[in-house]
Amino acid sequence: MRILTLSLVTTALAACSSPPPLPTADDAPRRPINTPEAVALQSCRHALHNGRIELRESREQVAQHAHRLVQWAQQVPSAPPAPLGNTVITVRFAYGSHEVNLSAEVLQALLPAARQAPLVLLRGRTDGSTDSFAEARIARERAHAVRDLLVAAGIEPSRIRATYQPSGDAVADNSSPSGRDLNRRVEIELYRVAPVALSAQALAAGAMLP
Repeated sequence: MRILTLSLVTTALAACSSPPPLPTADDAPRRPINTPEAVALQSCRHALHNGRIELRESREQVAQHAHRLVQWAQQVPSAPPAPLGNTVITVRFAYGSHEVNLSAEVLQALLPAARQAPLVLLRGRTDGSTDSFAEARIARERAHAVRDLLVAAGIEPSRIRATYQPSGDAVADNSSPSGRDLNRRVEIELYRVAPVALSAQALAAGAMLP
């Protein structure tokens, strides 16, 4: 029994004292690091990395340039808006008629502008060649028809002045049908600034004009 135990101990000690086996190399094919494919892949990685750096730097430069433009624009003094002159809108009429025919598009542009004008001046015209009673009546009725339209749209009557002229002041050749079509009209002049009443004596005395 002792001989068997000693033999087992001797075997165990021999096994522990022997060095472990060396790792065996993997015989699977490996890709060398200096192959053309590996070199190209590494070059692509470097190019991608450098491209990211350049893109980040380019974005920073664009942001800095935009910031400088904003600062420059804020330092430039803004010029005052140029004063707008009076606006004249012409309404055409059929022969012998004082009926106002305006499209919805024209009314949408005309009425807001007329509401903001401190003074609206209307001038009724005909294609007549003489200052007859009939021509005067039709010129007056055309001016009043436009005035009634503006008042119905909410424009204060106190800001509207209506005048008329039976003949003359033609804008086109009154001897041709096309010219007479253009001369049958009402001119709507929208004042941007209300006129100041000033007598000739006050002007001669040195009153200041606006």
